[in-house]
Amino acid sequence: MTQTVRRLKPAEINRMDRDAFVRLFGRLYERSPWVAEEAWELRPFGGIDDLHRRMQEIVNGSDGGRRMKLIRCHPDLAGKAAVAGDLTSSSMAEQASAALDQCTPQEFEQFQRLNRDYKKKFGFPFIMAVRGSTRMDILEAFSERIGNSRETELANCLRAVECIAYLRLKDLVAE
Repeated sequence: MTQTVRRLKPAEINRMDRDAFVRLFGRLYERSPWVAEEAWELRPFGGIDDLHRRMQEIVNGSDGGRRMKLIRCHPDLAGKAAVAGDLTSSSMAEQASAALDQCTPQEFEQFQRLNRDYKKKFGFPFIMAVRGSTRMDILEAFSERIGNSRETELANCLRAVECIAYLRLKDLVAE
């Protein structure tokens, strides 16, 4: 059974107290509530796109170490955290939407190998906004991106983080 969650109206966001705001929006960026904590100070927001833009400015304006920590908070796709049940509810739903919870043994092994090789090369996990993608789409992107430079992949991961946060935000707020 899926739970129906009432989506907030944009005006409701500006009336939220800090704790409620951080509790709700602190999960947009994987295990990084600091983005929502800083965003709350920037109210009022003109709507969902304004809130997202300001949160992204917070991420982009943070130092490289903090951005790297944000990237490293993301779980491997079809990785050990998924098997162990250690994903956030958002990550679990996103990975399930791409059927990553239904990998064949061969696909699972391929994901494990790519995760390991990618992290060894770049020092951070492969990040992709997987909603609307198939396992094959993800494996193809993984295989293509592993040939990139570290700088290119850092930018790709930050764009993916931005996309994931926006999709999660759209789940919470009615436009």
